[in-house]
Amino acid sequence: MKEELVLDVLVDKVLAELERKRGKAKSEDVTQGEHSDREEAEIAVPQPKWGEGLRELLVSTPARIGVWRAGTRPLTKEVLRFRRDHAAAVDAVYGEVSQSTLDEFQLFTVETCFQNTENYLKRPDMGRIITDEGVSTIKQKCKQRPQVQIVVSDGLSANAVDANLRDVFPALLDSLKAYGLQWGTPFFVRGGRVACMDHIGEILQPDVFVLLIGERPGLVSAQSMSAYMCYRPRKGTVESQRTVISNIHKGGTPPIEAGAHIGTVLKKLRLTN
Repeated sequence: MKEELVLDVLVDKVLAELERKRGKAKSEDVTQGEHSDREEAEIAVPQPKWGEGLRELLVSTPARIGVWRAGTRPLTKEVLRFRRDHAAAVDAVYGEVSQSTLDEFQLFTVETCFQNTENYLKRPDMGRIITDEGVSTIKQKCKQRPQVQIVVSDGLSANAVDANLRDVFPALLDSLKAYGLQWGTPFFVRGGRVACMDHIGEILQPDVFVLLIGERPGLVSAQSMSAYMCYRPRKGTVESQRTVISNIHKGGTPPIEAGAHIGTVLKKLRLTN
């Protein structure tokens, strides 16, 4: 972990220097003033055959396209960005949600039978079952048969919870209040998979259920959250019975907007079932 932090610092310094030099070069070349800063910064391919089409593609996606090369190899800055984003993805999987985030929303913690991160990655089924101790805690602390049950889990990105929960959670509660829906006792599940909502549904028997969980991180974002929702989840629930709002992060679905929309979906689930 220490080596990854050192790498992040070095990468940031190199990228900052490259951006500084590129900015200086652009300021000296007035012939490129017809394009926006973002477009100029993104176009790395020299003399593209269809420059306008390339610009449209680059502006429309954060994917690594048109990054060009030095001889047969990628540009140094692109290799460094790749290593930085890959390190962030690894940190998201192996990280832990900050206790201060959980305390802020008064979320107590239970665990699944995942045991550790390595086992969690190899045995998804163990992330679907709450431990016996966790089941006992849920029964003691949670309201039975609520209209809405809210659960938060780290899933495959602890960073997603830290980055988005402060916006998603209040917006979700405001939306539920606006629709006159009552929620049960929210809590946090460490090492959870999506189907842990089925086990919890058996215990608490809510009308509708929403699981806010960290998504599998990629090289575009390691802080993406999903909201999985289901009407009366129970053991035997199939995936087609769930609905989801995905890509909740600052570069995707805005967290505050997502929180409000989740409330709307939950209301419809109750009315249509």
